[in-house]
Amino acid sequence: MLKVHHIRNATMVLEMQDQVILIDPMLGDQGFMPSFTLFRHKARKNPTVPLPPNSTSILNKVTHCLITHQHPDHLDSKGVAFLIERNIPVTCSIKDKRALEKRGLRVVSALKYWEKQTFFRGTIEGIPAKHGYGFVSKLMGNVIGYYIKSDSQPSVYLSSDTIYTDSVDTVLRNYQPDINILACGAAQFDLFRHLIMDIDDLTRFVKNTSGKVIANHMEAINHCPLTRKELNALMTAQQLNDKILIPEDGDVMEFV
Repeated sequence: MLKVHHIRNATMVLEMQDQVILIDPMLGDQGFMPSFTLFRHKARKNPTVPLPPNSTSILNKVTHCLITHQHPDHLDSKGVAFLIERNIPVTCSIKDKRALEKRGLRVVSALKYWEKQTFFRGTIEGIPAKHGYGFVSKLMGNVIGYYIKSDSQPSVYLSSDTIYTDSVDTVLRNYQPDINILACGAAQFDLFRHLIMDIDDLTRFVKNTSGKVIANHMEAINHCPLTRKELNALMTAQQLNDKILIPEDGDVMEFV
């Protein structure tokens, strides 16, 4: 059985048999970071919500960490301190390895795009991600997604912060993940286009996967305007709501 704990924003935990894998730890208190927008979306300090009360119990069990990129809404100072204090082994992009080690993290594996490595009782593969439409993607820097496959667990595609690309389409159509964890907040800064998939591409993603989609990156950072209620209405209108799960912070989902 695979358990997926949705904590907040992109921070999640995968329980896979005896491994407890933390994803993108943003663990700081509500409002400790500045607003990411000033006028396009309401200015609010980030994160806009606290950690759910039940997060401590699962965080205490963490045995490994996956980091998709270094933006503070995916890896904040409290997340770094947590990983260092507990000496948690980390998997990341090869492009982030040196920087994360300089911050004191114990990087045990680093992947290139499309590189596959052994990962506990299965494999993990680095999947290209493009953080934004057009010019803004150059400013946002390196991001990596992951595809995790095991003979005894449902396969998991962690898209990370990305728009819909040929690489994303390849994973959906050729790998056919059982579980897809998708950033759905439609993030934008005050300038430039969307930083992650817009509504049209979110719909396209859900239509094109043969598995279930878990929506994350919602209602925790002020530059992500798409709400859970709005996403649910969108998916219902497209008759896709049976393919997507939209968890609240603190929810736990189980898959066999």
